[in-house]
Amino acid sequence: MKFRGNVPTMIDPKTKTFTTAPDHQGQRLDAVLRGLLAEPWSRVRRYIDTGKVFVDGRACCDQGHPLSAGQTLVLQPDAPRPPARKSFSSDWIRYTDNHVIVVDKPAGVSTVPFNRQDSNDIESMEHRLRAYLQKKRPLHTKRRGALPSLLVVHRLDRGTSGLLVFARSMQARAGLAEQFKAHTVHRRYLALVHGHAPTKTIRSHLLEDRGDGIRGSSETSPHGGVRRSRKGKLAITHVTCVERLKGASLVECRLETGRTNQIRIHMAEAGHPLVGETIYLRGYSGPIIESPRLMLHAAELGFIHPITSQPLRFEIPLPQPMAELVASLRP
Repeated sequence: MKFRGNVPTMIDPKTKTFTTAPDHQGQRLDAVLRGLLAEPWSRVRRYIDTGKVFVDGRACCDQGHPLSAGQTLVLQPDAPRPPARKSFSSDWIRYTDNHVIVVDKPAGVSTVPFNRQDSNDIESMEHRLRAYLQKKRPLHTKRRGALPSLLVVHRLDRGTSGLLVFARSMQARAGLAEQFKAHTVHRRYLALVHGHAPTKTIRSHLLEDRGDGIRGSSETSPHGGVRRSRKGKLAITHVTCVERLKGASLVECRLETGRTNQIRIHMAEAGHPLVGETIYLRGYSGPIIESPRLMLHAAELGFIHPITSQPLRFEIPLPQPMAELVASLRP
């Protein structure tokens, strides 16, 4: 198999070719491809993310790319992965000054590189934002090899969209870290979950491994001995049902603590896993609502500016794919 750039120059036996139909007009690439391939969302997204899908001869790594009728789609599983991109849209910035910057992270972008030692990983929000700030710096302030100060304060899962704050100075990082530690940062998430979820507060102690290979609450561990473990970290999620839908609920989750995958774990253990969930589904036997992404969105973020002491509060609406799925599930 030979390639010219990323475009296959000859047909490989594994290659699959399709022509989009009139009813595909305006639809997302991932949704159309999933229907054509009849494969799981996770696999289809991986094909697109790793440059295995070509639209009219060009590799397309945008899951939400809108299609037109009559286009040629090619799936080439052996295509080489395209070079990492470090694109950043200025529209993602919601607030910035010399000490803090608040961005609207899209789903599918990690907060930091998976491997902190990998300096070539420029897909993460941290690296994209740092490169963007470097480009915008006045020429006289740039030094060879020096990058703008950008310090991670909190994180969102790769599949989660929404508001994320970075510190731009050591003093700001210390002030924000103290607020997160004291649980005074306002964080409100919107999640689409399976079933009719009640309004309630969920408390548990989360473990890195609850005994079956995944994160979870010691209180729900399959091994009774873990129930009395003191190693788990207290996690508190306040859940409010916003809207009941067909086989699902739109819920508001306010975090009192911020543990890794806290909302996903708590909702799954309560019997209402998130729509688009790929990990925390064990034990759920109800009908699965198909989704191209994890339906979790950091809709509100509020904190005290660590330097000026000014209260800051930000709010953003549901992203289009999530809003469209919610609308489609209304009775």
